[in-house]
Amino acid sequence: MRYRFKEFEFDSTSLRLTQNGNTLAIRHNEAKVLALLLERSDNVVSKADILCHIWQNKVVSEQAVFQNISHLRNLFGNDAIKTLSKRGYQWQLTTELAAEDNPPTADARHFPLPSPPPSTAAARVKKPAYWGYAVLASMVLLLLSVIYMPAAPDKGTTHSALNIAYIPITAPQGAPGLTLHDNADFAFTPLTQLNTDQFEMSAELEYPALQSAHPFVLTGHLRSHQQQMYLDFLLKGPAADWQGQLTASSTDELLQRLLQHLKQPFLYQFLSQPQASGLKQANLSIAHQQQPDDLIILGQLVSAYIEQGELDRAMVMAEKLESSAQSQHNAQQLGNALLYQSRILTRKDLFELSARKLRLAIGQFEAINDLKRQADAWHAQSWLDFINNDYLAVKASLLKSAQLADDAKDKTRQLDALTYLSVLASKFGQQQDKYHYLHQAEAKMNEYQLPIYHFAKVPFHYAIFAATPSDKEPHLKQVLEFTALTPDHWVAQSSRQQLLQHYISQNRLTEAQSLVDSLASDNAENSYLKTILAQAMQQTEAMILYGRRTFEQAHLAGNKYISLDVALLLCGSQDARVSCDFYSQYIDNNATANWRRHNELMLAALNL
Repeated sequence: MRYRFKEFEFDSTSLRLTQNGNTLAIRHNEAKVLALLLERSDNVVSKADILCHIWQNKVVSEQAVFQNISHLRNLFGNDAIKTLSKRGYQWQLTTELAAEDNPPTADARHFPLPSPPPSTAAARVKKPAYWGYAVLASMVLLLLSVIYMPAAPDKGTTHSALNIAYIPITAPQGAPGLTLHDNADFAFTPLTQLNTDQFEMSAELEYPALQSAHPFVLTGHLRSHQQQMYLDFLLKGPAADWQGQLTASSTDELLQRLLQHLKQPFLYQFLSQPQASGLKQANLSIAHQQQPDDLIILGQLVSAYIEQGELDRAMVMAEKLESSAQSQHNAQQLGNALLYQSRILTRKDLFELSARKLRLAIGQFEAINDLKRQADAWHAQSWLDFINNDYLAVKASLLKSAQLADDAKDKTRQLDALTYLSVLASKFGQQQDKYHYLHQAEAKMNEYQLPIYHFAKVPFHYAIFAATPSDKEPHLKQVLEFTALTPDHWVAQSSRQQLLQHYISQNRLTEAQSLVDSLASDNAENSYLKTILAQAMQQTEAMILYGRRTFEQAHLAGNKYISLDVALLLCGSQDARVSCDFYSQYIDNNATANWRRHNELMLAALNL
């Protein structure tokens, strides 16, 4: 049969598509999907029906259906095919049957369809937009393949030396430190005006001032135990941080291992440009294959899998890290592997097994006197105690974590333990403790003379404790005052979003607009706020524009939760210009159980 719609005509027998009389190239399966939709235009055609009818006994995924539907929409418009969530697809365009004046021969369908010459109107037909993604991906890969390498100063180094600024690495009193000298691979610039502790606690302020001249900044802590040297190092870049631990029997050997690790080019690709989660995992996997004995890379790969919720893969790599650490007699990395395994098992609700791995990890860290990782392990133990509904155990675990961090002179870990204890005390209804430990954390901030943005965590926690959004409002505003110089700090971003949603709920749109107008950075978090406000103000065009921008930025930055939030928001728009099937499939493939619980009502409303 021949169907006419808009300026198109389609012959479902020969699978021939024309536009204004000019033959259009269309893939065979796309044509078969189109024929099925037209033949059943009065009904909803399920994905299962399409798979069965088009691919018959071949094993293919539902992605094949989605791709063919998307290609057809690019030809005929997004309004041509409607997605009915959980049900399937239905043809929407007004269609009429054409007179069978020139029926095709029986063999016509077996010959390839002619491609239109460049001069025909068909050459001007909008082709599927996927070439844009291919170009974008190529550009990203090209950028990532180029190591950002500022010109080395004229210090006798070769032109290929990579410029790395370093803050003198902290060493125990009386112990020899690590001295970094220029060589054929690196041109080192000392930043003697800073020390490691100062930089770690003020990086949100210090690094932006250094970035243009020194995009890569290295620092770390050196310690010794039982004739072994241990280095915790941090390499900070424009887009990410890279941390690791190295062990050796002497400072010279430790220095050589550090330099060998830093020579790997992918590190500077990783640090220079934001990477989507898939690209990040791929680069780490390739790096691991190239350097299978580098346990820092293997640990980073485990962490990347955990972040993305790929827990089975994470466990496989964590067990590999355990085996490799044992073969290299590396107690530090063995403890790390066991700690990773405990975190994975906790995420999988295997709490007893997680606790067993955690005890083994603590034993390894105690054997090498690694106080920082002991603090991390006891912090993890507090969540297992919370699962067991044992507040006294929670309190004991977090106070032990805070004390170990204090002994290690690690201010960040100490403050994290105290503020986390404050939050969990609130969850258990321990009114006195929740304020006591928050005030204790605040007192430590004053003692350490920390930059003001650290103090923003105090009103942020008061906002957590507040009973109503109106009660939260003054505390959230104070957070934004404390983070005026660091507006992209996570407490500022979270507070700004809560405040915006509160303004919208009260129809205080002028204040909401003022809050959004104050945003300076072009990032996923800020684009998401613009999307929320545009939706509230019923500015559909702007909402779709900002929503797509948010999804792109969040996906490239590996921020799964903002990607999910904005995908749900776009699906809820019910606008024909939004490809809901794409975003709903993204939600199906990436949503965690916790995210689904948090968005249960909206998911149910959209039948997702």
